Amino acid sequence: MSEIFELRCAMQEYQWGRLGSDSEVAQLNQCNDPSFKLEQNQTYAELWMGTHPRGPSIIKSGPLAGQPLLDWINENPQSLGTKVQEKFHNKLPFLFKVLSVNKSLSIQTHPSKEHAEKLFKERPDKYPDDNHKPEMALALTPFEGFCGFRPINETVRFLQDIPELNAVVGADNAKTLIDTFNAGGDVSKTCQSALKSCFTGLMTQDAEIIASQLSSLVERSKKVESSDVSLEHSLLLRLHSQFPGDGGCFGVYFFNRMLLQPGQAMFLGPNEPHAYLLGNCIECMACSDNVVRAGLTPKFKDVPTLCEMLNYDPAPPTSKIFPSTIDTKDEFVTKYTPPVPDFAVDKIEVVGKVDYTVTAFDSASILLVIEGDADAKYEQPFKIHRGSVIFISANQSLSLTCQSDKLLIFRAYCPLF
Repeated sequence: MSEIFELRCAMQEYQWGRLGSDSEVAQLNQCNDPSFKLEQNQTYAELWMGTHPRGPSIIKSGPLAGQPLLDWINENPQSLGTKVQEKFHNKLPFLFKVLSVNKSLSIQTHPSKEHAEKLFKERPDKYPDDNHKPEMALALTPFEGFCGFRPINETVRFLQDIPELNAVVGADNAKTLIDTFNAGGDVSKTCQSALKSCFTGLMTQDAEIIASQLSSLVERSKKVESSDVSLEHSLLLRLHSQFPGDGGCFGVYFFNRMLLQPGQAMFLGPNEPHAYLLGNCIECMACSDNVVRAGLTPKFKDVPTLCEMLNYDPAPPTSKIFPSTIDTKDEFVTKYTPPVPDFAVDKIEVVGKVDYTVTAFDSASILLVIEGDADAKYEQPFKIHRGSVIFISANQSLSLTCQSDKLLIFRAYCPLF
């Protein structure tokens, strides 16, 4: 029985994706599927690698060609690994993706497992499953996003300097946060409560007031010399051009703006406010569609739920960069292991035309080749190259002979072994 095989993967053409060959998603898919015709005027947003029913991967070649990966796993659950089978009830617990972002995604967060079960029970039309959705973004190019609330002193300075921001959060809310901070209040409790009131005030503010104050701030920012425009004001102008009149534009003064360099990652656990803004990244997540949104989107916004559930713990952006470690047993592997059982990601970067073995895990893995070429030795030898996606069953290794000076692969798996 074949336990290692190549996959053909689904693409999502959301409007926030990057156009044509500017999209890493489109480039990778074109390399993997020669029949794919890339359209330069089409947006290509996401490449899905896994068993999600809205974008299932298909076995690409050989005697299993055309069979959905989900069906094959259902027939061969041992391919997942012993502990994965037990904990996740014979299901692949993660979805592996590439994202190409040209326009901001919504300001959003994801519920914990317990909260997801409650939301699913109460509103299954809006929250379609009972699972949590932790996720990790790993930059392929410089990648911009929001992650978590910025340090309180920065938000206080904005409230003092920007009358429009003061107006949309509510003068009383703004004063309480400023006074609490200036009095040296307990940041872990009192300031967080005041911050929550300010953010909730913004998110629940009357739409006409939001639009009026946003218009005033945009016009004022346009009159400032470009060299004097702050990063926040510049980003606000960009977001306003994408979502005119949306109160989420004021999020630039509340959230950390992250600019990840290739190889850097951020982990988005339960209740962490975030939004992806620009660039290309690898993403891995638990299998769920539960998203709570409140801004920068035409989709359903559940403002009360989001404002109540958010983590209001302010922290600098440096603290939001997820640490990676070099594998002590393999110098070519950098490990990204978030504090959840559902997934982990390894970056495998082999230098030189050498032989290399992808180690066997007691977990199914999905490999994505970003750069380089190699000959793979398995039942029927095959070649891997940029765009190749390979499924490896639990306890199977894969021997490679590198044919290029560099081979860059990302590997998603379940770290329960």
